[in-house]
Amino acid sequence: MNTEIANAVNAADDKAQYDERAKRLLGHKSILAHILVDTVEEFRGMNPRDVVEYIEGEPKIGVVPTEPGLTNINGERVVGMNTENTEINEGTINFDIVFYVRMKDGLSQIIVNVEAQKDMPTEYHILNRAIFYACRLVSSQKERDFVNKKYDDIKQVYTIWICMNMPEDSTDYYYLANKKVLGNCRWEGKQDLLNIVLIGLAKELPGQDKKHELHRLLGALLSKKLSQNEKLNIIEKEYDIPLEEALRKDVSVMCNLSQGIVDDTKAEIILNMFKKGYTLEQIADVTEKSISEIEKIVKKEPAME
Repeated sequence: MNTEIANAVNAADDKAQYDERAKRLLGHKSILAHILVDTVEEFRGMNPRDVVEYIEGEPKIGVVPTEPGLTNINGERVVGMNTENTEINEGTINFDIVFYVRMKDGLSQIIVNVEAQKDMPTEYHILNRAIFYACRLVSSQKERDFVNKKYDDIKQVYTIWICMNMPEDSTDYYYLANKKVLGNCRWEGKQDLLNIVLIGLAKELPGQDKKHELHRLLGALLSKKLSQNEKLNIIEKEYDIPLEEALRKDVSVMCNLSQGIVDDTKAEIILNMFKKGYTLEQIADVTEKSISEIEKIVKKEPAME
């Protein structure tokens, strides 16, 4: 039983590390620039290499509070990965990636949040959570990006959700809309203040075409099937993204973790089949493992007490 607990803990740790590395991989400016070009109208049609310079500061891995008044610790305003936003009597909200982006006018800024989900959540509707995050990104600006009643200084926010293992590739935008009921009064304000983008990634990597350009890049980055060389080849040759050492390392570690998770899953399946009386030949046929590999996995299993 202790061995089973240890294996479960190790598997959970591998998955946690995989999720963390996925966020780090998405958090590279060269990758974020591609996301911005496809989701933010200001940058549509631009070369992602040119968009990189508009991302302010470096997205960070760690805990940086977005509580009003605390974000400017050490003079830093950029909110990093795994950022926490804590309010009195409320739980802690973890943002995967949050960063400021300077607009082309050189003066105004937007705040962008990128979230990665390995599949569609079942315990809640993802749109509801996205709306909550968008609202939080607005309200957390109080006393940091605007003070007192200067509501015209609120920055536009984007919360972009990347959901893997979907039935098909998809992109959906949600934003504020006006429905005239009576009269023609013009109400001033930023109707584009809240922006939600939901990106669905199919299990299979799409081919090369303009419509699926972002989906192919994100799908390749987050794929558990592609090898390290296959990923790097797509990143560099298809998207002209410089293969800096940090990016190479994140891709390498993620591939290793992914393979470990796949191997652990297959080992669990093999052991369950063996305990239920399947022959080694039957297990080999289902798992596409050799009989010798299966024997090694079975022999590692401690005898039941």
